[in-house]
Amino acid sequence: MTRIAAVHGALAPHRHTQSEITDMVARTCLPAGTDRRVLDRLHRSAKVKSRHMTLPIAQYEQLDGFGAANDAFIAGATELGAKAVRGALRTAGLSPADVDLLVFTSVTGIAAPSIDARLAGRLGLRSDVKRLPLFGLGCAGGAAGLARVHDYLLGRPDQVAVLLSVELCSLTFQRNDASMANLVATGLFGDGAAAVVLCGADHESAKRGAPGPVIVDTRSRLYPDTEHVMGWDIGSSGFRVVLDPSVPDVVRRHLASDVEAFLGEHGLKTKDVAAWVCHPGGPKVLEAVQDALELPEGALDITWRHLANVGNLSSSSVLHVLGDTLADRRPPPGAPGLLLAMGPGFCCELVLLRW
Repeated sequence: MTRIAAVHGALAPHRHTQSEITDMVARTCLPAGTDRRVLDRLHRSAKVKSRHMTLPIAQYEQLDGFGAANDAFIAGATELGAKAVRGALRTAGLSPADVDLLVFTSVTGIAAPSIDARLAGRLGLRSDVKRLPLFGLGCAGGAAGLARVHDYLLGRPDQVAVLLSVELCSLTFQRNDASMANLVATGLFGDGAAAVVLCGADHESAKRGAPGPVIVDTRSRLYPDTEHVMGWDIGSSGFRVVLDPSVPDVVRRHLASDVEAFLGEHGLKTKDVAAWVCHPGGPKVLEAVQDALELPEGALDITWRHLANVGNLSSSSVLHVLGDTLADRRPPPGAPGLLLAMGPGFCCELVLLRW
């Protein structure tokens, strides 16, 4: 089985309170003279206290068009991604030369050469390192990235892989857009990155028992006729968010049966799971997860805390929650855990862990 050797999260450099960001959004998104009470209510209901942003907050009002935003994404993602990977390798006790595969996931900017290619020389990776950039998985990208790295290491159990997620969500906020979806997104999403070092079962790090859990199995689920509920409409102004109010209903309708079936294949029930590593999709989505799975009080405390402190970091968030679980609430040896995230498609990604 694949061993998680290290997780390292990194946050964008400019931290602001929710009220400071709400004031910026009011200036940039609402027409002059508009009553901002709806905006204030939406941002308060996100239950986010503070977030990190890639640019100084004043620069968002002058950010001119998709090209400028994407240039900022490339510069910021390269800087933050390097910080995350270096931190994860240092924690794992490995060097850049040990890395055989680098998987990069993001849904908040585009680049060719991709960010992973731009990082290879900067980090000192080998010239024969394999790279796999992933785009379009959205909030599910962290969980899906772990699953695909696990697939790779099952076939190459002596190798080391790094999963890197960088999401600079603030650069996708749409100026002069007072739509409900944009106002919700500007109250929920923040900027951050996370890197995970994973080792195949035959690698010496896995054999000596790296401190992280092993990946036992994974499951992907794509729900039919739900393409409209989450994603981007991409135009001249960049990424315009699609967030349908039906997302919590889709979670309530599908998640429990998928989780129960997946766990059942391993002789487990939801009550056996010692750690729920859940993506913070937002308050209504988290409440839907809690209700659908009938989770005990406090099961998602780490996820709720992450949401309050830094907001939703798209694909990076579930990896931050994984890192916080390792640091703050490590389950006993042998205990099962379940990592889960949902994203555009509409889809769900499940990763069964064992500590």
